[in-house]
Amino acid sequence: MVLFAGIVGLWLDRVLAFGWQPVLGLCACIIFAGLLYFATAVERCQALIVVVVATFFEVVGSIMWGAYIYRQHNLPLFVPPGHGMVYLFGLRLTQTPLVRRHAATFARAAMVGVLAWGLAGLTVLGRLDVAGAIGAVILALFIAKSRSGVVYAGVFVYVAFLEVYGTALGTWFWLPEVPGIAVPNGNPPSGIAGGYVFFDMAALALTPFALAWWSVLTRRTPRTPARAAGGSAPPA
Repeated sequence: MVLFAGIVGLWLDRVLAFGWQPVLGLCACIIFAGLLYFATAVERCQALIVVVVATFFEVVGSIMWGAYIYRQHNLPLFVPPGHGMVYLFGLRLTQTPLVRRHAATFARAAMVGVLAWGLAGLTVLGRLDVAGAIGAVILALFIAKSRSGVVYAGVFVYVAFLEVYGTALGTWFWLPEVPGIAVPNGNPPSGIAGGYVFFDMAALALTPFALAWWSVLTRRTPRTPARAAGGSAPPA
């Protein structure tokens, strides 16, 4: 469902008039709500935190900083729920029997992929991508060293597809240099999925406290952060 929504939704945004963007945003919200319905309480909280954190950085990175620009020079309404769907895609991918059986191999393959992409951005791709190469190294380190490395690897798979597909359609584009520091940047940058690592880290770190706070707010017996975290541990 997430893959279908990404392919069709971005294509529709490219071919339809600007006035259809709110409709696409509503459709994305409905799909995201349906995915949340079938998720656990912990997964719902994680995905919603990703949406909040990612939307904040979208406003800073695109609207204020201008490192990348959407086709209509706005923040499309389908982007915030799209971030939640990206997270759930990566999480569900790591929960499949195939990835569970070969988690270490899957993580290593993702590391090789992101590092190869970063190297290509410095050598053979049409646009020099220094910023992406830096991000690629950081992402590879997170995949290798973090307890949630397999989840980050799963997110990388889908983010890499979305970035290549979205920029090829012209839904958004990255400036040749990072504004303010003049570091060469790819379109898309090879290590852009590294940004999603920080969204995921925020979700994994804040979810136990958000659930405890929600329990207090609804006058239920609050769970301790340790118990909530135990229920949300991603596959390793």
